[in-house]
Amino acid sequence: MPEITEKLRKITNDPTLSPAQKAHYLAVEAENMLPYPELDADVQEALDDRIICDMFEGHAPYKPRYVLPDYSIVLKNGSDYLELPVPQNLDEAINTLMIAYHHVPSVTGMPVYLGDLDNLLLPFCDGVSDDALRQKIRLFWRYLDRTLPDAFMHANIGPSDNRVARAILEIDAELGQVAPNLTFLYDPDTSTEDILRLATDNILKCSKPHIANHPVHKATFDDRGYGIVSCYNALPVAGGSSTLTRINLKAVAELSDSESHFLNEVLPRYMDMNFRLTETRISYLFDQSGFFDSFLVSEKWIDRDRFTAMYGIYAMAEAVNILQDKAALEGRYGFDDKANDLGLRISKMLSEAVEARPLKNAWQGRAMLHSQAGLSDDIEATPGIRIPYGTEPDPVSHVQALAPQHQYYPSGVSEILTIDETVKNNPEALYQLCKGALASGFREFTANVSSNDLVRVTGYMIRLSDVQKFNDQKGSRTNTTGLGAEAADLMGILDRKPRVVGHELSPGYT
Repeated sequence: MPEITEKLRKITNDPTLSPAQKAHYLAVEAENMLPYPELDADVQEALDDRIICDMFEGHAPYKPRYVLPDYSIVLKNGSDYLELPVPQNLDEAINTLMIAYHHVPSVTGMPVYLGDLDNLLLPFCDGVSDDALRQKIRLFWRYLDRTLPDAFMHANIGPSDNRVARAILEIDAELGQVAPNLTFLYDPDTSTEDILRLATDNILKCSKPHIANHPVHKATFDDRGYGIVSCYNALPVAGGSSTLTRINLKAVAELSDSESHFLNEVLPRYMDMNFRLTETRISYLFDQSGFFDSFLVSEKWIDRDRFTAMYGIYAMAEAVNILQDKAALEGRYGFDDKANDLGLRISKMLSEAVEARPLKNAWQGRAMLHSQAGLSDDIEATPGIRIPYGTEPDPVSHVQALAPQHQYYPSGVSEILTIDETVKNNPEALYQLCKGALASGFREFTANVSSNDLVRVTGYMIRLSDVQKFNDQKGSRTNTTGLGAEAADLMGILDRKPRVVGHELSPGYT
């Protein structure tokens, strides 16, 4: 008890935390005072050793990790529970969404999905001038950042070229806010080249949006569709993900004698343990928490059958390089064909194993493999399947090395290409790099520009100026600034090498 009391007192007395942030951290500590759902001894040991990981989601899974409501339902029907009438105009539609967001839980305590905003709002825009639309979006965007200050909160636009999508892109670049995160869903058969250029030009200004490969994502899901949430996670709309567990591939490789030992014995053993951890957490959520008795289900914002489980992996680069060393091979992940092929075979094996394992209370009866973007304290373990920070090759080689991997990670995979600021003098280069990456099979195209204050960490956004203030013990009103500061300190996320784009575009690449 003295240790717990000291921890709680430290939170309550922390001058850098706002009252809302203190309340959230105190709630997390209270949950973690409860006993963990019962695990087998070997699973518990692997979890304690962090070879498998529950992402510190908490000891009592009383809400899903990610919830993706179908907001078209509340705009069409209103809400009896929230006493909301059916909206009749754009102001009422935006107001309805603003209210709805406050009642959608997630692992962060804030909504991670704001919906496909252009498609939600377009039906209410008749008679609204472009100037009025921009002003309404400006106020909406400011409201989101100031009242839900969490960079895991995510909006989608596209794939069509429409006035709401253009207004959102314009205002997002103008305000340069950390929140909300933003993805443009790009479809070469639907999106115009003009709006794709607008999206890549925005990246030059504010490192947003992500650009998602809509045809690839769409083929993964059913007719009800999908949303991109949090960092870059693709999940079923009207559902979400009950949990995200992950395997530390570096730790598994360190326990292996050789590549064959890794693939045939050690990795399958820890994969099974991670499945059992996933099953335990899902069972608690569905059978004990009472979450699915909420108005979100009764009013059909969500459907309990549309919740999947994200089966994550990270530290692929370190795992491959360790196995290369054990085989006395010099090739490094991201730079050597044999090393890259080993990584690809590991991903294929992971994918096949996840597809083969039935999972109760999971959408389509299976988990979804995920290239997990890391935690802020993952030391010497590169997120997902990425190339280690500070060693990245030129952007074209970077894309070509990792594009084949993307097919195996349907619930999310992303690289962050850090581009030298000189690209601002040649925006066509970034546009062509984006098109080439998507044509090569990238599920997501994401880039930072080295001179921008607003940058991506592992998918979420931070302002470098906010991190400086945080490090000066001034705190931050944005919840994710502290995570970014820790990631910069422990993971070296700011060590990414900025690369020049332009002369590196090889013939036929785009």
